[in-house]
Amino acid sequence: MRSTHLRQADLNLLVVFAAVAEERNITRAASRLLLSQPAVTRALQRLRDTFHDDLLIRTSTGYEPTPKGQHLLQDLATMLPRLDRLMAGGDFDPVTEDASFRIAATDHAAFLLVPALYTSVLKSTKVEFSFVPLHAGQYEALEKGRLDLVLNADHDTSTFQLNKEVIFEVDFVCVVSRKSKFARAITLKQYLAAEHVAVDILGGVQTHPDKPLAAIGEKRRSPLVVAQHTVAMRVAAVTDMIATVPRRMALLEAHKKVTKILEGPAALGSFKYVMIWHPRMQTDAAHVWLRSIIRELGRQLS
Repeated sequence: MRSTHLRQADLNLLVVFAAVAEERNITRAASRLLLSQPAVTRALQRLRDTFHDDLLIRTSTGYEPTPKGQHLLQDLATMLPRLDRLMAGGDFDPVTEDASFRIAATDHAAFLLVPALYTSVLKSTKVEFSFVPLHAGQYEALEKGRLDLVLNADHDTSTFQLNKEVIFEVDFVCVVSRKSKFARAITLKQYLAAEHVAVDILGGVQTHPDKPLAAIGEKRRSPLVVAQHTVAMRVAAVTDMIATVPRRMALLEAHKKVTKILEGPAALGSFKYVMIWHPRMQTDAAHVWLRSIIRELGRQLS
């Protein structure tokens, strides 16, 4: 193994480069690394001297990598996590090792998984979890290392090079007020004639109740749109509108006895729920552990 140049290198400089390249901003990178701005600037200059290339060019929209900088960033995306885990000792032990995971998830996934995650993991480990809402830049955030995992309905992610795995399947029920005229399963004709409180988790993306309806040339009337299923159920409890929500969420809220849970039209179908991660984390020991936990919690829901 040749290591002539490696013996002269400071690997910490590569960590600084990756942070600046991902943040595209010296101030944000310094804050992320817990360093001063001058220290980050000096580290970047040392790297430029080492690689005989500017690596990052300042533009009106932030720092942009040169071709050589882009190649370096792509290589580091794979190498740095592996080096970090190798230096930490290989296997991940959540009882003795600190770890922090950032997960973007729908309110549906958080509602189902977070309580079980606390009782099965957080009470007995040193691991920390931060759940954030889904957002338009979630997959770019995975690529840049700002997120560790995304929990979402399965859909096409081919624009990004990402891995995914099904953790459970979702079907819908209709939640209506206790005073609702509906007393039993709602037919497709009744469903289309009613008004709905819709749930739009990620603006501009067609919701799953609407996709199968569109496939048969139908559309429901939704004068009110909210961002959370729990809010939709509360609205249904005090209006004549129907909230179409995942069955497990509705059943967990059923104890409040302010709504009725009815079977919806068969046309609503079901969909698969997945966890999504970047390929560079495929063999990282801590991330393997994380996925195994989410996988087991999903299995418990089946």
